[in-house]
Amino acid sequence: MYKKLRGSPGVVLAAAAVAQFVVALDMAVVNVALPAIRTALGFAPLDLSWVVHVYALTFGGFLLLGGRACDLYGRRRLFVFGMVVFGICSLAGGLAQEPWELVSARAGQGIGAAAAAPAALAMLTTTFTEGPKRVRALGVWSAVNAAGGALGVLAGGLLTEYAGWRWVMLINLPVVAVALALAYVAVPSESRPERRRERPDALGALFATGGTGLLVFGVVRTDTRGWGSPATLVTLGVAVVLLAAFTVVESRVSAPLLRLGLLRSRWVSGANLLVFLAAAGQFTAFYFVSLYLQQVLGMGAAATGAAFLPFSVGLVAGTVVATKVTAARSPRAALLPGALLAAAGLAWFSRISPDGSFLTDVLGPSLLTSVGAGLVLAPAAAAATTGVRISEAGMASGVLNSSRQLGGCVGLAALATIAAHHTGKATDPASLSSGYALGLAVSAALFLLAAVVAIGVLPRRRAAVTASHSPAPTEQRLEGTGTHS
Repeated sequence: MYKKLRGSPGVVLAAAAVAQFVVALDMAVVNVALPAIRTALGFAPLDLSWVVHVYALTFGGFLLLGGRACDLYGRRRLFVFGMVVFGICSLAGGLAQEPWELVSARAGQGIGAAAAAPAALAMLTTTFTEGPKRVRALGVWSAVNAAGGALGVLAGGLLTEYAGWRWVMLINLPVVAVALALAYVAVPSESRPERRRERPDALGALFATGGTGLLVFGVVRTDTRGWGSPATLVTLGVAVVLLAAFTVVESRVSAPLLRLGLLRSRWVSGANLLVFLAAAGQFTAFYFVSLYLQQVLGMGAAATGAAFLPFSVGLVAGTVVATKVTAARSPRAALLPGALLAAAGLAWFSRISPDGSFLTDVLGPSLLTSVGAGLVLAPAAAAATTGVRISEAGMASGVLNSSRQLGGCVGLAALATIAAHHTGKATDPASLSSGYALGLAVSAALFLLAAVVAIGVLPRRRAAVTASHSPAPTEQRLEGTGTHS
C-alpha cells in the first residue's frame, strides 16, 4: 500500500497542507492566551510580547536559509527535520515552567517552521508541474494557510478558556504527527548527487539570517522603543548593512542562497512585493479587529475566536474562486480584483465605533475583506513560482515565505505604532476605537498599493517559454508557461 501511495500528488498535497496549517495556526493561536500565560509563568509585562516576537524573529530570520537548504539537501529531508523540531519545541513549550523555557521553545518552533514551510511549498511546486493542476494545488495550500491563521484565534480562545493555556502549544503535536506520517508515506526521498558537490553558501547564510533577523528584531522592539530611538536606528542600520553585504556575496558565489537573477522575473519580484504589502495589511487587520472585539466590545477569548469564523469562511471562498480564475487565465486576473476588494473591506472596517456591535461593525467587512484576501493568496503563490527552475523551487519558496513574514511583521509594528501614537495615553473605548480605525484605514491603503503592483508590475498574461529560455533536463521549469523580463 505504501508503494502505491509513494509519490501520490494528492497525499503530497495533504502533507504540505497539514504542515502549513500548523505553522500558520501557531502564529495566531498564542495571542489570545497571553494573559493566561503571564499569570501562570510570572512574565514581566514588557517580556510577555517575546512569546510572540521570538517566533517571528527566528521564523523570518531563517526562511531564506531553509528555502535554499531544500534545494541542496532535499525537500523531504528539510520537511521532516522542520516538523520534528517544531513538534519537540511545541512539547517543550507546553511543559514550560519558567518564562525563559517558553521563549526558548517558541524560538525553536520558529526555526522548525523556517525549514518546513518552504519545503512544503517546494514539494507542491515540484510535484504539480502542469499549470492548472499546480494552481489548484496551490489554491488548497493557500486556503489551508489562511484557515490556519484565522482558526488560530478561535482555537486559542477555546483552548485557553476551557482546557488551559498549555494546550495552545500541545495541540500542535497530533497535527505534526499527521504531517510526518503523510510525508513518510507519500513523499519520495530525493537523490542528490549533483547537489552534494555544491558547497553551501555559508557567508551568504550568515548575512541573510543576521540581516533579516536584526530587521525583525528592530521592528518588533518598537512597541517598547520608538522608531527614532538610538537602539532601533542602530539595529535597523546594521540589518541594512548585512543585507547589502548579502547581495554582494550572492552576486559572486557559484551556489548562492538567493540567485539575484531570479528577482529579474517580473512574476517573481512583483508577486513578492504584492505579498509583502498584502501580508502587512492582513496581519494588521487581524490584530486591530481582535483588540476591538476584546477592548471595545468587551468580548471574551472564546467569543473573540468565534467572531473570526466568518473571516475563515470568506478566505476559503475567495481562494476557491481565485484558483478557478488563475487556472483559466493568469494570476493577475484574480490578484487585482482581490486586492481592491480587500481594500474596500478594510475601508469599511475603518468605520468601527465605540458603540458598535459584531453584526453592524464586524460581520460585513469581515466577509468582504476575507474574500478579497482569499483572491490574493493562491494567485500570489502561483505568480511567485512562475518560470522558476525545479532546482530553485526551495529558493523561490523561501523568498515568498520571507516576503509574507517580513511584510506581516513590519506592517504590524508600523501600524501599531501609528495607532498608539494617535490614541496616546487614553484607554477609553472611544479613543481606542479611533486608533484601531486609523490602523485599519492604513491597512486598506496597503492593499490599494498591492493593486497598483498587480497593474504596473505583473505581466498581463503568461507567455510561452521561448527556446532561448528552454532549460536543460535537470533544470526544468515549474510550469509550462512563464515569463522572464
